[in-house]
Amino acid sequence: MTAGLYRGRRLRRTPALRAIARETRLSLDQIVAPLFVCPGTQVRDAIASMPGHARLSPDLAAQEAAELADLGVRSVLLFGIPATKDARGSGAWDPEGPVPDAIRRVKHDTPELTVWADVCLCEYTDHGHCGLLDTSGVDNDATLPLLANAALIYAQAGADVVAPSDMMDGRVAAIRAALDGAGFTQTVIVSYAVKYASAFYGPFRDAAGSTPRTGDRRAYQMDPPNVREAVREALADVREGADMVMVKPGLPYLDVIRAVRERVDVPVAAYQVSGEFAMLHAAADRGWIDLPRAMAEATIALRRAGADLVITYFARELAAALGQPARLAAAVETLR
Repeated sequence: MTAGLYRGRRLRRTPALRAIARETRLSLDQIVAPLFVCPGTQVRDAIASMPGHARLSPDLAAQEAAELADLGVRSVLLFGIPATKDARGSGAWDPEGPVPDAIRRVKHDTPELTVWADVCLCEYTDHGHCGLLDTSGVDNDATLPLLANAALIYAQAGADVVAPSDMMDGRVAAIRAALDGAGFTQTVIVSYAVKYASAFYGPFRDAAGSTPRTGDRRAYQMDPPNVREAVREALADVREGADMVMVKPGLPYLDVIRAVRERVDVPVAAYQVSGEFAMLHAAADRGWIDLPRAMAEATIALRRAGADLVITYFARELAAALGQPARLAAAVETLR
């Protein structure tokens, strides 16, 4: 045997040794659970394309959030589905809408949870686009005050984080100015700075009823071949006041996550989107993959690429695999 032969297998021999040598780790502190909130009471409307997920009325969304917190998940991201839609998406800034209602309930019932509110108009407009339409398409600058209004309503309801996902230029600055002007200087902005015009959003659009009635979103969402542009977008949003930036989708854009991570000094989130979730479920349903292993592998890949946290529809399953109940964790922490 050659002297000094490198034997990498020594550190792979047992689960304990593999754990010691593990370079990238996933904890529940790094997981954000998305929830879909709709009007009503005691509403649980299953989403066929997203197994295990449903459109929830605010009372059940608060219940779901509390259950996630008990499993150790520390953050939830709320998306709204209004009772009616119009050309301006006015439901997005309705203080009595499903998202503000859910925020108030979650913060009352589970105050330790960090509550994020997605800021966009696509779920609220009857045309399905992320902003106001004019004769040439989406009117970027006319949309900014509406997004700022929505963010302010969510902050007033108690949201810790507002997350603009519309991809309008200048929206971070507009939202920061509105929040600061109203005294919400501590509200965090997590910008969907790098959001691609992706084929992986289909199940989300099914859940939210947000598929554009005409055209598509390629004029404002990013072109998938571009990486340098992603870095420019992220840096621009940080300059405008974003506290954190996001790359969406996740797994098809690992190189983009890495590129952004290397250039910005704020935390970077990756969104493991609905199509990634549904795709793994579909393959598992056919017996082609082991779902728990594939779920964990796909999620840790996002962390390995450089994401500081991951927004994922697998949050509950990951919590069951990784965590212990939050109350027990808190009790253990007090003994250290």
